[in-house]
Amino acid sequence: MNGMASDHNTSSQEEYLPHYLQKEDPFASKLSREADIVAGFYLTVIGILSTLGNGYVIFMSSKRKKKLRPAEIMTVNLAVCDLGISVVGKPFSIISFFSHRWVFGWMGCRWYGWAGFFFGCGSLITMTAVSLDRYLKICHLSYGTWLKRHHAFICLAIIWAYATFWATVPFAGVGSYAPEPFGTSCTLDWWLAQASVAGQAFILSILFFCLLFPTAVIVFSYVKIILKVKSSTKEVAHYDTRIQNSHILEMKLTKVAMLICAGFLIAWIPYAVVSVWSAFGQPDSVPIQFSVVPTLLAKSAAMYNPIIYQVIDCKFACCQSGGLKTLQKKGSLKKSR
Repeated sequence: MNGMASDHNTSSQEEYLPHYLQKEDPFASKLSREADIVAGFYLTVIGILSTLGNGYVIFMSSKRKKKLRPAEIMTVNLAVCDLGISVVGKPFSIISFFSHRWVFGWMGCRWYGWAGFFFGCGSLITMTAVSLDRYLKICHLSYGTWLKRHHAFICLAIIWAYATFWATVPFAGVGSYAPEPFGTSCTLDWWLAQASVAGQAFILSILFFCLLFPTAVIVFSYVKIILKVKSSTKEVAHYDTRIQNSHILEMKLTKVAMLICAGFLIAWIPYAVVSVWSAFGQPDSVPIQFSVVPTLLAKSAAMYNPIIYQVIDCKFACCQSGGLKTLQKKGSLKKSR
């Protein structure tokens, strides 16, 4: 009986054909022309805002590049990843949505899939490194004090190498990049898991090393930070002004990092859920009209970060200006006395 069951599973895997190998054109849009036009305008707005916002962050950071703290260097790297997604990837999908089909062929599909996975993985691993930096700075001061700028640059080299490795592995014959079911975008070939055990092993490796493990590290770091902040707020109040100001700056950077991670995960988790279901659920059970929504939501992740930077910076500047006004009032009172 076990032998018959295994033969049945093997035959079902051999019989399964993903959507891009079936008779119909894999690059023809499965959406209505009106839906494609709406999606094209949506991605155009997202792409313009993301390019301007992240370009502004990089430009402003370049003016004070010698004064950037390790956590700020990481956030600049995150802006570089987001800008890369907007400049390298978005034009392909925008043109395809307006054209009502993917117009760049298999080579363009593989390039687009590689670029999206490369910059997306780079973003998540960068946020993982930022969360660890925040965790060490807030929860383990003895370790956090020796984290300097050159450590941040070493970390950047590791991040780019990590993203390059996992994005390039599919080209070694282990996996692949393929068109999405709706036809006008490309992604990692999640449907390999339906075809073979090797495909399942590849997809599981991608999920663990490029999603689950980094996310677990991020969640662990910020949970520990929240617990530490609650227990140490009263202690910091007894320190001198210099230590208090340093603590306020560290907390500002931590808030930025937490909001960035939350925005990224909110944007990408629906897409990850749909992708996992496509890989391990019933074959082709995700409706095509439904699959496009998480994809468009994930593509908006690059737009949030510059907004978060500006909101936190404005709030921090207001707090600082309020503090300066208070000091000025105290100084004038002393003079009058």
